[in-house]
Amino acid sequence: MLIKEATTEDWAAIWPFLHRICAEGETFSYPTDITPEQGRAFWMLSAPGRTIVAVDESGTVLGTAKMNPNQMGNAAHVSSASFMVDPEHSGRGVGRALCEEALRWAAAEGYRAMQFNAVVESNTPAVKLYESLGFEVIGTVPEGFRHPRLGYVGLHIMHRPL
Repeated sequence: MLIKEATTEDWAAIWPFLHRICAEGETFSYPTDITPEQGRAFWMLSAPGRTIVAVDESGTVLGTAKMNPNQMGNAAHVSSASFMVDPEHSGRGVGRALCEEALRWAAAEGYRAMQFNAVVESNTPAVKLYESLGFEVIGTVPEGFRHPRLGYVGLHIMHRPL
């Protein structure tokens, strides 16, 4: 697996699984009826943000991540990131590789911590992955996410110093 900067050409491979994940409405707070234009604006970041893809030996996009300052101004020393793995390629370590790269990048850029503002409590694989990489749940917004099957569930705020 290779992690590389996302290009405009990669968007055509990202959009189908980003759209599917958003439409399912179980793990992201993006609109379930997200348009390609909205998706591109939310996901394909320019500096100081960054968007990457994980590709296999054939060049197939397996997953993607975006990373950026969590806030502006005097809070811009804390980074954030989001990850999407094509469901067709889950269970292959793609999410871990993307998260490790986001952490490496954030440290190299001088950020002091990484914080995720909205990890859906019922997204157990993501929560376990982040915890295995040193993140802690520092708070939970009760019923902060309306899950299509489970009803209202919590949204974790997760943090890790760098």
